Amino acid sequence: MSYDILCRFLIDEFSRDFATLLMGKPIDLTILSPKELSVEPIRADSLILLQSEDSVLHIEFQTDPDQEIPFRMADYRLRGYRRFREKDMRQVVIYLRKTNSPLVHQTEFILPQMTHRFEVIRLWEQPTELFLNAPGLLPFAALTRTENPEEVLTEVAQLIERIDNRQQQANLVAASSVLAGLVLDRELINRILRRDIMRESPIYQDILAEGRQEGRQEGRQEGRQEAIAEIARNLLLSGMSVEQIMNVTGLTRERVEQLTNRDSE
Repeated sequence: MSYDILCRFLIDEFSRDFATLLMGKPIDLTILSPKELSVEPIRADSLILLQSEDSVLHIEFQTDPDQEIPFRMADYRLRGYRRFREKDMRQVVIYLRKTNSPLVHQTEFILPQMTHRFEVIRLWEQPTELFLNAPGLLPFAALTRTENPEEVLTEVAQLIERIDNRQQQANLVAASSVLAGLVLDRELINRILRRDIMRESPIYQDILAEGRQEGRQEGRQEGRQEAIAEIARNLLLSGMSVEQIMNVTGLTRERVEQLTNRDSE
């Protein structure tokens, strides 16, 4: 499951809630295209940029640790400076899933004669109350510092029920369901959150479509790998050497030898 689409959607819909959390005041923020920073290959899909009159807010949501984060933050900061020299740039990495990895404590990128610092938020260390006071933050509440995420999700469901806007309700239920899956069992989540209203959410439909697309891609990849394995088996039967098969198919020696052993059984 990709969380990039979901988090980007929440920030787009509830930018003032995130501005309050991250910048200390409910200022109006607008989405800034990564193209504005000439961001190409360095995981631009995970990059969330917003801007106000005098600031740029750069947010990265991470499910798991990534050793490339410090470099990415420094790279984006320099790109931001090149494009918006007059604006302050706030950079925050938000880790969603609890881990003991030291990577989630990295807040600097250091080179000789250069040090760049950024902020890190580990959700499991954050007070739950902060995320229960604003609609856009509710989906993250179950990931915060709590001994009972089930109880927190139940409270989230109750708070969402009080929202008058039906479409907003549907989107928040869908987002809460997806994110709570990082800490709670799916069956339990389905008992707490209303699946009927979730189906009305455009973001939920986008997530389902993405899942189907990923499934098709995985299926095609599996089919391709099986076809290559079949070619390798036929080449083995023809008497071709392991080294030649490796050159023809791109398979590793270990994989070719596995096929050799399987065919000899």
